[in-house]
Amino acid sequence: MIETTGLTKVFDGTVAVDHLDLSVDPGEIVGLVGINGAGKTTFLRMLAGIIQPTEGKVVIAGHALEGDAVKARAELAFVPDTPMLFDSLTVQEHLVFVSDLYGVTDREARFGALLEEFDLGERRHATASSLSRGMRQKLAICCAFLHDPVALLLDEPLTGLDPPGRKRMARAITARAASGSAVIISSHQLEFVEKLATRMAIVHKGQLRLSGSLEQLRQQAEHDGTTLEDVFLAAIGSDQSGETS
Repeated sequence: MIETTGLTKVFDGTVAVDHLDLSVDPGEIVGLVGINGAGKTTFLRMLAGIIQPTEGKVVIAGHALEGDAVKARAELAFVPDTPMLFDSLTVQEHLVFVSDLYGVTDREARFGALLEEFDLGERRHATASSLSRGMRQKLAICCAFLHDPVALLLDEPLTGLDPPGRKRMARAITARAASGSAVIISSHQLEFVEKLATRMAIVHKGQLRLSGSLEQLRQQAEHDGTTLEDVFLAAIGSDQSGETS
């Protein structure tokens, strides 16, 4: 459902992502883990078609992003770490705008279900500028989920959310994977990733260092740590400096 081959990005001679191969099957939730500057956000932006790779290939739901971009992008949704919203539009107007973009026909039913799922029903007619940081995050997620994408790319989806909001987010992501979506989550919340992801991918200096379940990561890192954080720190060793985001 999501596949990258040799994906590479170089900025002014600095390698941000270095021949990174990753595949995510329908129903999988892959946790993308790395320190600041590891290349996670650059990687996700290439998957979303926001920036062009220097080298390599991205395939979304069987469509190559280079050469079949319209079909590939129609199958995915990307939520950046900072929600990209229109301050003067209301919550509902955002959903109308996105549903028009993707040709969603049963939008009223979807609006109601999403607003209830993310506890935004009472703010339906509020402008984005009046929303709290957490509410803006939930609205961005609602917009992403609206057209039932088969590929979900989430960069720090918990930012700004309170504990109930985090629980809702975890349930929502798990439900989308259960319905067949391929999901990539990039987050520094390692406990959240460990609980939610079916597989983890540790990225350091643009390279995929380790990939697999927690037990597989332990074996690969030759470390008996009990948490993802333990294994992650063992995998990157003493080199905990990054270069780009």
